[in-house]
Amino acid sequence: MTCNMENTERIERVLRFLDEHGFAYKIVYHPPLHTVEDGLAFWESPEGLPGCTHCKNLFLRNHSGKRHYLVTMECHKSLNFVQLQDIVREGKLSFASEERMERCLGLRPGSVSPFGLINDMELVDANPRELFENGHRVKFFVDSELKDAPLVTFHPCDNRASVALSHEEFHRFLALWGGEVEWFDML
Repeated sequence: MTCNMENTERIERVLRFLDEHGFAYKIVYHPPLHTVEDGLAFWESPEGLPGCTHCKNLFLRNHSGKRHYLVTMECHKSLNFVQLQDIVREGKLSFASEERMERCLGLRPGSVSPFGLINDMELVDANPRELFENGHRVKFFVDSELKDAPLVTFHPCDNRASVALSHEEFHRFLALWGGEVEWFDML
C-alpha cells in the first residue's frame, strides 16, 4: 500500500538515519493512522505488520515546562496518568504543545514516535534550562513490556507509515541516541 507522498521529509529523514547507521527494519506505508484502533485494523491486516508489538506514544512536559518526556507503551494498555506522574517524579504533567513537540522532537501531533529522538541528538541553540544533565532535552520512559518484545513498531515521525525494528535494533537505537531511558511497569 502506498501513502500520499506530498510531504515525506520526516519519513525520509528517519529512513536515511536508519540506513546510515546500518539498521535492519521493515517499513509499510498506509493511510494516516490517528488512533490505536485505526492502527490495529491496518497493522493486523496481511499488508500491515502482523505479529509485531505495536506502541502508542505520548509527549509530555512537567508543570514548569522545563522538562520534556517521551512515553512509549504497548498499544493495548490504558494510560494511568496519576501512576505515570509517580513514575516520572516531576509533579504534575501535561501534554506538550505542538510548538514544543516540533522544537524538541521535530514532530507533529498524531505522529509522536521514539524516532523523534533523532532530533534530540545534535542540539543546536537549545535552551540550557531545558537540558537534562546528559545534554538531551528529552527523557524517555518505556513500558517494560517492550524491553524484550521481538519486534516493535513506531511511526517514522509521520503517521502515514510504520517501521518495525527487532528487539536488538530497538536497543541499539536507544544506545545510539544516548539519552536517559527508564523502563517502567504500567499497571
